[in-house]
Amino acid sequence: MTHQTGGAALVAALEAHGVDTVFGIPGTHNLGAYAALADSKIRTVLTRHEQGAGYAADGYARLTGRPGVVLTTTGPAILNATAAAAQAWSDSVPVLFISPGLPLHHPGRGNGYLHEVKNQQAALDSVVAYSHRVTSVAEIPRAVAYAFAVMGTGRPRPVHLEIPLELLDEVADVSVVVPIEAARPAAPAAAVDTAAELLDRADAPALIVGGGARGAVSQVRSLAERLSAPVLTTINGKGELDEEHPLSVGAGMHHAAARALIAECDVLLAIGTELAPSDLGDVPISADEKLIRIDIDATSMTTNADPAIRLIGDTATVARQLLDALGPSSLPFTTDRASAGHRALHAQAEVDGKPWLDMVNALAPAVDDRTVIAGDSAMACYLGALTNLHVHRPAGFLYPTGQGTLGYGLPAAIGACLAEPDARVIALMGDGGVMFTLPELATAARLGLALPIVVVDNGGYGEIRNEMDDRGDAVHAVALGAVDFPAIARAMGCNGYVVNDPAELTAAVEQAFAADRPTLLHIFEDSRATQKS
Repeated sequence: MTHQTGGAALVAALEAHGVDTVFGIPGTHNLGAYAALADSKIRTVLTRHEQGAGYAADGYARLTGRPGVVLTTTGPAILNATAAAAQAWSDSVPVLFISPGLPLHHPGRGNGYLHEVKNQQAALDSVVAYSHRVTSVAEIPRAVAYAFAVMGTGRPRPVHLEIPLELLDEVADVSVVVPIEAARPAAPAAAVDTAAELLDRADAPALIVGGGARGAVSQVRSLAERLSAPVLTTINGKGELDEEHPLSVGAGMHHAAARALIAECDVLLAIGTELAPSDLGDVPISADEKLIRIDIDATSMTTNADPAIRLIGDTATVARQLLDALGPSSLPFTTDRASAGHRALHAQAEVDGKPWLDMVNALAPAVDDRTVIAGDSAMACYLGALTNLHVHRPAGFLYPTGQGTLGYGLPAAIGACLAEPDARVIALMGDGGVMFTLPELATAARLGLALPIVVVDNGGYGEIRNEMDDRGDAVHAVALGAVDFPAIARAMGCNGYVVNDPAELTAAVEQAFAADRPTLLHIFEDSRATQKS
């Protein structure tokens, strides 16, 4: 037991749980925490907006597999981070959001206190796994330990801790709480044996791999090879099997070719995916009678599909159980079905992604087994890069799938760079989305990150422009006008260049990786969207 402030107790608890980086912005009400951070080994990353802090922590968490941490002040600050919290919840990313709250004895009906919110905790509780308001300094270490236990058990979700602001400077006796080791549960042996028998008899099995299989990469590959099974991935599962592997069909499950492969298989093994409409294009899979599902989250087991066999447990543990139950194969290894599925999927993706193919083909030589693409909700990403640009590693494609938020790519790329300094991270943004978090260019510059930021410009909100036109509506309120992004980048301490020919992008990205600061590369799109006023 030690005698310390609430801020010191918070920082000590974070250190005890292996936290090495905190993203956020100091403010009047959280200075007690920042004072303790100054004396700790934890790196503090000053972002330019709390939403940027949240997305950076999200990118950090996706690469490391450990919770990202965001520390904001009260009121508008933590509310600014709420969009990022909702994004982390929708994509099952463990991020701990910490903020002060109004004093313990603040009047329940309010009195005009600085940063006062009617019910800050309730606002956060509506978008994260849970929001907890501590009531004493002594409770802080336990609240942190509980938060990490929740984020490390079952399906990972973000959590919010609210600490009444006076507690951060209040001194009390505090006991350290040792981190709780998360269980890695196995599935019932009988269910595993039944699944193995079904797979072993299958003539045409297939795999769908989601973001929940990130901890089971080697097992997924072994299962695919044992079964000679084509592997489709969700957006968040992209790269969990190297997309150059002969059994990789790729990502982009909304394409008709993916649907055809699923329809033709006789057993479908889905690992760590909720089979979400945001992946499937709002058309559910009709394969319940041949579906085997592995998922850590029992409540997700019948989400969007009700499998014939339910294997509830840790994906790596259950996949290993399944491999052991299958044993060696007596059949020759074959990739014919995967190759055919890959060709069909990519043929369709090339049609949909035609305006961005030259750009994607120019990026491809820069994408090696260390490369991470941090994308935004932009057509250049979900039509251009998603299927057509191969990645070769888990967490190789960071993308805001569930919420589809704009502005994610740049701060997520910053978080990825800090999580894995040896990675080659590329941010891929649209001209609309990059404006949401454009100030984070200054954050990346201050950190001295060798980060290429590719901004694909169609002069506005191109997807919305197209949807207006498809509806027969008047096309309006979507044109953003000309913005000199390279000049803005230079003003914020980055390099900035216009790329006039997509073929020049390969060299430009390699030069950006060798630079002493971030480099914004501005490229103009030629698509249907650019033809609308």
